[in-house]
Amino acid sequence: MPPFEEIVAEYGPMVLRVCRAVLGPSDAADAWSETFLSALRAFPGLSPDKNIEAWLVTIAHRRAIDVGRALTRAPVPAETLPERPATAPGPADYDPDLWAALRALPTKQRQAVAYHYLAGLPHAEIAALLGNSPDAARRAAADGLKTLRKLYPKDGS
Repeated sequence: MPPFEEIVAEYGPMVLRVCRAVLGPSDAADAWSETFLSALRAFPGLSPDKNIEAWLVTIAHRRAIDVGRALTRAPVPAETLPERPATAPGPADYDPDLWAALRALPTKQRQAVAYHYLAGLPHAEIAALLGNSPDAARRAAADGLKTLRKLYPKDGS
């Protein structure tokens, strides 16, 4: 296994390209640094037959995502603060009858409907989330949708 300094010298430009591709040029340096800090911590336990390039690309990709997430959570400085916060309508303000109908569903049915029809999860994943079988998740989603159609008819009748 070559010394870590040689790995940084050889693969550093490639890691920077990966970070730039994920984050853009302005924030790639932070992800590059985080990549090699993580790699340095894991390097002593690295198997000699490990593909170093693939290993570093995986770390770089994950660190770039972490840096990107941190950037989206960072506060944005403002010259002046607004006098009062804007009041954006919440989802229940758009269609209060729909939200009332959803609240009327039993918890597992409401969750199954949301996970399957809104998030697009398959029944097997819903079952894992709800702690039941895929058949039970399928049944909960179907029953929830059937009840929702009764409580909230589309045509207003």
